[in-house]
Amino acid sequence: MKILSKFLGDFFEIAPKKQKIAAIGGGVGTAQLLRGLKKYSDLDLTAIISMADDGGSAGRVRRAFDIQPPGDLITCLAALSADESVVKDMLLYRFKGDRYGHDTSLEGQKLGNLVIVALRDITGDFNLAFEKLSEILLPRGSVLPATKNLVSIWAKTSEGKKITGEENIDLGRYKGKRELESVHLIPQNAPALDKTLEAIKNADTIIAGPGDLYTSILPVLIIPDITKALKRSKAKKIFVVNVTNKPFETPNYYAEDYQKAVIRHLGFDPFHIYLINNNTDAVIPDNLNYHYVTTETKNKRFIFKDIVQADYSIHHDSDKLAKEILQLI
Repeated sequence: MKILSKFLGDFFEIAPKKQKIAAIGGGVGTAQLLRGLKKYSDLDLTAIISMADDGGSAGRVRRAFDIQPPGDLITCLAALSADESVVKDMLLYRFKGDRYGHDTSLEGQKLGNLVIVALRDITGDFNLAFEKLSEILLPRGSVLPATKNLVSIWAKTSEGKKITGEENIDLGRYKGKRELESVHLIPQNAPALDKTLEAIKNADTIIAGPGDLYTSILPVLIIPDITKALKRSKAKKIFVVNVTNKPFETPNYYAEDYQKAVIRHLGFDPFHIYLINNNTDAVIPDNLNYHYVTTETKNKRFIFKDIVQADYSIHHDSDKLAKEILQLI
């Protein structure tokens, strides 16, 4: 057998095995990560996206048509797309107006959300509808919902108050001290999608974040099936900490507070590395009320690199982030 392998190796170019990466989260942060990683042909990418979103245009579609929120799925699918045609731009097109408007209004609505509603009605299944859309965009990877069905979240504040709904948590729509202690699923034992669990099982590297800690990342990590899969996984696991703290989710957080939140929710820390931006030169606009994550720590799991976007300081730079991830894996 060794002689045959050598013979074949001498005469045929055998393609190297692709590194399988599972990216967990949702929204802009995960999309930024995927934009950078998709440029490397030796990576097999799968994004696993939270289905707890009930805010903005995706939340409106969710309520109006009783469908899983498609917004973050479409954003990440577009980020992975190899198609630079007008089709991708069309799916990301947002009608003018308030994205928090009336549920059935076109104002502020993203066209891709409505396309998913149409495909769901045609195919009779949300997940099949998203597969059909993926076939159109030809993504350099896969995008999967974290759960099979609709889920919601509620959070408990440091004062013990219960806040229901992703949008209310995200926008701080509650009275009292705006510091979160924990986030929880509704239903508590929501099943994960089978393909999602398979992607985690087969991954060589698992990346959580960047993204909103309590409304994008933890709502995926605390899904019981996914928590168990993470514990069993032998993959290298990396947590990408946000560049800045979010006013109503992680105000005044130090880098280690992100790790503490993970342990508090899972009962263990699955992550081998926490990757954190250390370039704080760019000025954050005052009107955003965002502040850089404090990076003072001696924790050996924490790695500090310049991974911020120079012209928009609250986002990671896709290329910088991808290069650092590749160095780590």
